[in-house]
Amino acid sequence: MNIQVRPARPHITGAAGPLYQRAPTRDPQGRAYSDFMVLIPGIREMSSEQLNDRVAGLQAVLGSYEQIVFADLNLNLNLLWVTLKPQLGLIPRIAQALRDRIPEAKLVAHE
Repeated sequence: MNIQVRPARPHITGAAGPLYQRAPTRDPQGRAYSDFMVLIPGIREMSSEQLNDRVAGLQAVLGSYEQIVFADLNLNLNLLWVTLKPQLGLIPRIAQALRDRIPEAKLVAHE
């Protein structure tokens, strides 16, 4: 699992496009994916070393779940978006694993 990291800058106009166009919504059989957002306060102001450590932590946690199909870290918004195959109780488990690795991470919303 590779996280897409979008750098913090005043105007994001990169070729990556808006999240709604990049994040998958359904699997190949047409079943809907679930999503959740995690706020990571202050991540955009961190030094390169601290940021690399946080991204490595995110990749370690998210990479350990085969149900995760997409992740996007928007540094401009201090926001992590995760798309996954739905499974009862999985989002709270992942959110707790993220908090264990990155204490400032806060679950914002999930569907």
